[in-house]
Amino acid sequence: MDTKSSSESEVVTIDVLKAKDFLRNSGYRYLDVRTEEEFKKGHVDFDGALNIPYMFNTPEGRVKNPKFMEQVLPVCNKDDHLIVGCQSGVRSVYATIDLLNTGFKHLYNMGGGYLAWVENGLPVAVGPMVQTKPDQVISSSKTGSELVQNKPDPVLSGPTG
Repeated sequence: MDTKSSSESEVVTIDVLKAKDFLRNSGYRYLDVRTEEEFKKGHVDFDGALNIPYMFNTPEGRVKNPKFMEQVLPVCNKDDHLIVGCQSGVRSVYATIDLLNTGFKHLYNMGGGYLAWVENGLPVAVGPMVQTKPDQVISSSKTGSELVQNKPDPVLSGPTG
């Protein structure tokens, strides 16, 4: 049995202009892994964009969402073509690694994240996420600290991107 797991070196990163082309012309979906608060302030303007936070901000610092894959799997198939993005391109690398390790195959990390998207004058939207499927919205009424029991991942609690 092969127990090899994906690493940062296996993540394929593309720039925001290529990401825009893939989203508009190649059937890719956009998975925004920023916090719900970041997403509401502004996000990539693309129908069907998903917001599933990879990390939460807590009083103790940033901690990994322990239910990330559990929240992704009902709305994304492992054969879906996804562009994964965050604020600056750091969290999305870690999220992409987790997705690869779960069996997702068609993934790109959006280099520079939402900040690069904005810097390039690409279309943005403001407000909460719309429904991802009929009668389904990815959201949680619990705070990040309630979800993770205040146990930061030592590798992932540092990045702010």
